[in-house]
Amino acid sequence: MTGLSSPAADARQPGAAMRKFYMAAWRWHFYAGLYVAPFLVMLAVTGLIMLWISAIDGRDGEKIAVEAVGQPASVLAQASAAHVMFPGSRVVEYIAPPAADRAAIFRLDRDGQGTMVAVDPYNAQILGHWDRQAGWYDFASDIHGTLLLGTLGDRLIEIAAGFGIVLVVTGLYLWWPRRPGELRKALIPDLKVPGRLRWKALHRSVGFCISLLLVAFLLSGMSWAGVWGEKFVQAWSTFPAEKWNNVPLSDLTHASMNHGAIKDVPWGLEQTAMPASGSKAGRAGMPGRAPFTFDDMVAFGRSMGFEGRFRVATPVGQTGVWTLTQDSMSNDSTDPASDRTVHVDQYTGNVLAEVGFADYSLPAKAMAVGIAFHEGDLGFWNIALNTLFCLSVIFLAISGAAMWWIRRPSKVMRLAAPPMPADLPLWKGAVTVMLLVALLFPLVGITLLCVMLLDLVIVRRVAVLSRALA
Repeated sequence: MTGLSSPAADARQPGAAMRKFYMAAWRWHFYAGLYVAPFLVMLAVTGLIMLWISAIDGRDGEKIAVEAVGQPASVLAQASAAHVMFPGSRVVEYIAPPAADRAAIFRLDRDGQGTMVAVDPYNAQILGHWDRQAGWYDFASDIHGTLLLGTLGDRLIEIAAGFGIVLVVTGLYLWWPRRPGELRKALIPDLKVPGRLRWKALHRSVGFCISLLLVAFLLSGMSWAGVWGEKFVQAWSTFPAEKWNNVPLSDLTHASMNHGAIKDVPWGLEQTAMPASGSKAGRAGMPGRAPFTFDDMVAFGRSMGFEGRFRVATPVGQTGVWTLTQDSMSNDSTDPASDRTVHVDQYTGNVLAEVGFADYSLPAKAMAVGIAFHEGDLGFWNIALNTLFCLSVIFLAISGAAMWWIRRPSKVMRLAAPPMPADLPLWKGAVTVMLLVALLFPLVGITLLCVMLLDLVIVRRVAVLSRALA
C-alpha cells in the first residue's frame, strides 16, 4: 500500500463527487507513502535479520550444539565454570538448554557490562562467550526499535506506524473492487500490461493481500512504542500487583529485568511492580533452607512443570527475588498460552507471585500472541510467512517508487503529488476520520495537525514550495 502513484482518471468512480473524494484519498496515500515507505523498508530488513538470526543461532546463542553423553553436570558447576572465566563478575541468569543436545547459557554482569557464556551442560566446559547486546541481532533490534536515536527514533517510528495504518486504509479504498469480476484482478495481477500499469497491478495485488497482516504488525509494534503503547495501551492493560495477596512490593518494576531494546519480560508485566523478599508472605514453595542455588531453583522449576528452555534470574540486592520465567516472546517456547512467570523469596523459598497467560488481561493476551507471531516464534510456518511478508513490504515500497518515477514530470522539479480537489465533498466524514485517528494515535494526530498548519500557513503562501510539493 505504499504506492506513490495511481490512475488519476480512474473511470470506475461513479460520479464527480466520488472522483473528488477518490483524488483526496490518493493524495493522502501519496504523502503518507513518502514518509512511511523508508521506515517500512527499514523495519522489514531489520526484521528479516532478527528473524533468521533467531532461527539459526538463537537470540541468546542457545542453539549451540553439544554431544549429549551421560548425565548433565550440576547447574551450579556450570555456573561456577562461567564465573571462574570472568572473575569479579556475578552470574545473574541461567538459560536452560532448549533440547538435550544444546548448550546452556549464562548471563554474567561485571560493573554493568553483560557477558553471555555458553557452557556444555555435560562436562561444564566453556564453549564460547560474547558481550551481551553486541551481536548483529542486537544491532538490528536497536535500529528496528529506535533507529539508534533513542527516544527520538522511537517517536519517529511510532508516527510512521500510525501513518502506515492511514496508508493501508487509503490504499484499500483506492484499490477496492467496485465491479463484478474485479476481485480477481485485485488478487491476481495482469502481467501482460506494460510499464507502469504492470507495476500498478503488482502493487495492487500484493498490497491487497497483505493489508490486514500489515495492520496486525503495525499495531503489535506500536503497542511497544513509547507513547501509544507505553502511556495508553500498556498502562491500562498491565497485570495488577494487588492480585498477589498483599505481598511486599519493590520500587522496581518488571521492566528493570529488560536490557536495552531486547525485552526479557512479558509485555503485560513490564509496568507491574516486582515483589520483594524478606517477609513471611507467599505460599510454600522451595523445600530446604536458604541460601538457595541454581540447582535448587531449576529442580523446583521442573517440579512446577517448566520444561525445555526456561530462564532463572538471581536476586538483585537484599530484597530481590529469584525469578523463573518462560515466555514465547523471549523465544522460550512456541506456545504463548504456556507463558509463565514465578517469583520466589530468596530467604524463605516461598512463592511470592505467579502469573500465567490465563491471568493476563485481554490486550495482554493479544500482545503475547501478537508479539510471538510478530517475531516468528510460533514455528517454521511463522518464519516462512514472516519472511514472505517482509519481502512483500519491501516490494510495495519499490513498486510505489517505480510508479512515481515513471509518471513524474521529467523536466520540472516537483513531487507531482495528486491534486487536492478545490471543493472536497464529504469533508465532514474526512474530518471525523482524522479526529478518530488523532484520538486513537496521539502522535499521528499531532503530526497531521502540524502538516495541515504547515500547508496552510507556509506552503500555500510560498510559491516555490507550493510548486515543488504539488
